[in-house]
Amino acid sequence: MLMLVTICVLTYQRPEGLQRLIHGLNQLTFSRIPRPEIHVAVVDNDIAGAASEFCEQAKPSFKWALTCVVESQRGISYARNRAIAAASPSSDFIVFIDDDEVPDPAWLEELLIVQSTHNADVVHGRVIPHFQDDVPDWVKRGKFFEQSRYTTGHALEAAYTNNVLVRAALLNQQEKAFDERFALTGGEDSYFFRTLHHQGHSLIWADDAVVYEWIPPSRTTMQWILLRAYRGCLSYTLWEKETRLSMQVRTLSMLKAIAQIGLGLVLLLPSLILERHILMKALLNIYKGAGRLSALLGVSYEEYKTIHGV
Repeated sequence: MLMLVTICVLTYQRPEGLQRLIHGLNQLTFSRIPRPEIHVAVVDNDIAGAASEFCEQAKPSFKWALTCVVESQRGISYARNRAIAAASPSSDFIVFIDDDEVPDPAWLEELLIVQSTHNADVVHGRVIPHFQDDVPDWVKRGKFFEQSRYTTGHALEAAYTNNVLVRAALLNQQEKAFDERFALTGGEDSYFFRTLHHQGHSLIWADDAVVYEWIPPSRTTMQWILLRAYRGCLSYTLWEKETRLSMQVRTLSMLKAIAQIGLGLVLLLPSLILERHILMKALLNIYKGAGRLSALLGVSYEEYKTIHGV
């Protein structure tokens, strides 16, 4: 019996991105393992449902099963949970990839090989930024879009839905895997995967499972980079606050926040006479510390009210 993999794609008003992604998924190859049965489930979070028409047009030349459903409730958590519901009930694995990404042809094969080798519950792959236009030099020099990288098989504490494979049973056994409080704030994925790790499930890195992320100009700004860092620390600290309930943990988080802000302020003055990417690194400490404080104080930030890219 063939392995069944459902690839979940969330989309919202990114027709060009969805077209690139569907084309990329159609180029997937399998040379080292038997080709699995693949079902691609697209969830359009736009009530207008424009993605459905594109998917119908793509079906005749698409080599995998393709479905498209609409999730009318705006928010990334609602769309992710709808994607799980749209996956085939007999799926062995569910894979998430974003509509602003394009996979390497061997991407899915690499995820499956690493899963099998390590008997992993979750496998997270590498995301390489692809800048669409000329990007400011300080962005490249600061490497603000380059994620941490590990050797294949490295154990992780968190994963993200921009390139991840999950045992379907871990998603199906929960009514709503992705917390709907994060519908517009983001961070629902890291919260879920950190919780899996905390429960003893294995999260493994696959360095050769590569996708390329299209970065629009609207993201290569100081404001966007700083606010993304702010939200990232806010999300992590909220998870920590709600999972590790001791007062000691909260006190330590508060001290870390103050230390980060203090370090940023110390670095700020000399960075003003240096290059912009040095200034950004000082500001990032301040914003990350502010994110920690915001979570401790119950403040949220709705990052996903604004859509970047097309």
